[in-house]
Amino acid sequence: MRVFGIDPGLTRCGLGVVDNNGSQRLSLIDVGVFQSTQEEPLQFRLMQLEAEFELWVDRNKPDVIAVERVFSHANRNTAMSTGQAAGVALLVAARRGIPVAMHTPTEVKAAVTGSGRADKKQVALMVQKLLRLDSIPKPVDSTDALALAICHLWRGVGDSRIKDAAMAERIRLQESRRK
Repeated sequence: MRVFGIDPGLTRCGLGVVDNNGSQRLSLIDVGVFQSTQEEPLQFRLMQLEAEFELWVDRNKPDVIAVERVFSHANRNTAMSTGQAAGVALLVAARRGIPVAMHTPTEVKAAVTGSGRADKKQVALMVQKLLRLDSIPKPVDSTDALALAICHLWRGVGDSRIKDAAMAERIRLQESRRK
């Protein structure tokens, strides 16, 4: 499974693609950061971000897109721009028919480091270790995007299997009641 992780933001948006060939061995496919300046009008920044997401989807052919869930920020402006960038990612995924998973920062930290309270340095070190990289990708937004992809590969796949198993059991029970 190939996951495109997106750490949304308008000024800096982390992008990372990780592959898992079924053996739980993770591989870095692509990593980077989209940047725009606050001097550009918002609508153009969003349009540029959409074009960047489309480029990444075309180049990397992900099976799923994992996006950081915006849940709260002390700074309302940061929360707004993060939400706008996440919305563009959801739009691109919907147009392409690519499933989307949303993970909170705490879920990502817990999946990657074992602790939902890990700091950015601990997350970055674990991303480096898990992907067997010589160095930590810079800036931190790119590392966060890779952590999102890893989180989904480990947590999202399991959650999906649990949901599928629960649905199969409900169907089995309904069919047995009809008989």
